[in-house]
Amino acid sequence: MHRSRSRSRSRTGAAVGVGCLLVTTAVAAVPGAGPAATPGSAAVRVRASAVPSVVPSDSPSPARPRIRWGACPERPVPAGMRCGTLTVPLDHSAPAKGTVRIALAEMPANGPRAGRRGSLLLNFGGPGGAGIDALATHAKALAELGERYDLVTFDPRGVGHSEPVSCGGSLEPDPVDSADPAAALAALRAVAARCARASGPVLPYIGTVHVARDMDLIRQALGEDELNYLGFSYGTRLGAVYAAQFPRRVGRMALDGVDNLTEPLVEQALASAQGQQQALDNFLSWCARQPGCVYGTNTRTAKEDVAALVARLDTAPLVDEDGAFFTGQDAATAISIALYSRELWPTLAQALALAERGRDPRGLLRLGAPADPPPSGSAQSPGLVPSDNAAAAMTAVNCADDPDRSADKASPAAVLKRIEGLREEFRQASEIFGPRQLLTVLACYGRPAGTDFIRRIDRPPGAPRMLLVGTRGDPATPYRWTEETAERLGSAVVLDYKGDGHTGYTSSRCVRGYVGDFLVDGRLPSGTRSCPADE
Repeated sequence: MHRSRSRSRSRTGAAVGVGCLLVTTAVAAVPGAGPAATPGSAAVRVRASAVPSVVPSDSPSPARPRIRWGACPERPVPAGMRCGTLTVPLDHSAPAKGTVRIALAEMPANGPRAGRRGSLLLNFGGPGGAGIDALATHAKALAELGERYDLVTFDPRGVGHSEPVSCGGSLEPDPVDSADPAAALAALRAVAARCARASGPVLPYIGTVHVARDMDLIRQALGEDELNYLGFSYGTRLGAVYAAQFPRRVGRMALDGVDNLTEPLVEQALASAQGQQQALDNFLSWCARQPGCVYGTNTRTAKEDVAALVARLDTAPLVDEDGAFFTGQDAATAISIALYSRELWPTLAQALALAERGRDPRGLLRLGAPADPPPSGSAQSPGLVPSDNAAAAMTAVNCADDPDRSADKASPAAVLKRIEGLREEFRQASEIFGPRQLLTVLACYGRPAGTDFIRRIDRPPGAPRMLLVGTRGDPATPYRWTEETAERLGSAVVLDYKGDGHTGYTSSRCVRGYVGDFLVDGRLPSGTRSCPADE
């Protein structure tokens, strides 16, 4: 996924979402002031009526789908990588409604033919993460698996080169009077309507349940009887949903950085704030042991100093080289990005020292800046990816996966009271990340209610054993989600990685060993196993 920072002089809040294999986030803007409600727009009501009721099926498709292979849309790509498209139904429960073209990529196995195992499908995270770009970027990190498997990935529907959704350039609402909750909620409804207009017919069918159905057509097109799969972060939600829909078609499935399946948005946001704060505390403990740490050796006061920096920048922003304000929320976003990988901790320490000692935001800016963004254009421009696609897709998928829209039915005053009632709980979870995560509670306001299928997953009959990897210091997917999802799947082995950062595969040789033993050789021990923290 690609990260972006608003260049506007006045900013609203930003919410950092679940990332992918290495360091990735998507930013979705929501009002930082008061919340409110008005009747939905006609555009949103039309979209709501189009939301399908998806009935999972384990029955075979009538004909084997076909992938059309050709050149890759991203340049450069590793030698041997090829790309293609697969046409799938827009609505799997009503194929006559139309089709969607899914973009795929494949790195053929490079080991001896006698030892090859067919295809391994990968999802690197999101939602809103483009798989083709991720495979091109991270192919070397998967080299061991690439000796035995053809590595295959895809841009999920609505993402990247698979008919990308958009919100017309930004998810930020128009400025409103912060004292008027009705106006604030009306602005959120206007954003939802703008997303519906800019995205086209794919938007109501972008949720994980539909993407999992696409995955089964990909399996068929690859000629595989079972799906072998490795999913990171959001890709773990996708894998769990696939296993719930097609339990008898699951081959070897490993999920790393395990996402939540059951909690509503409020609980997810609170858990995310707690996870980010724990990761920051771990970083500050590490920093205190390094020579020259800007916060010294007292970790308690260090925590207070970082919170003070964020608060100070919100009231007196720094100015970057382009003349744009760099606020406390921008700083919190940059910090959260660096917490995704322990390899970035030295860079974060240097960036905080620059900001504290020299009032220089450049180090934090580099942490929060986009890396190699794709070509941008309108949602209707063939071959181009809208600049807001990652953020638009993240919000759309998360909302399609969440059935709760109780705030939409409440009065503006009741919504405001609810948010204000949560404010202290979120602040106690984290003075830095709590207020930002609280903003995500209304991210789905004005959008159609999503499916309740994911929350109802409960030990799918016939599912084989799977490997779930949870990291104790994960800032994006708290370790307890690994245990909870394992319980919901009912056939999972948990690998407890004692390290830091988001996901464990790239940072831990021990984790790679367990994942490789399972995916390549089928060796999967029983019970919970553990891997030590990074050296």
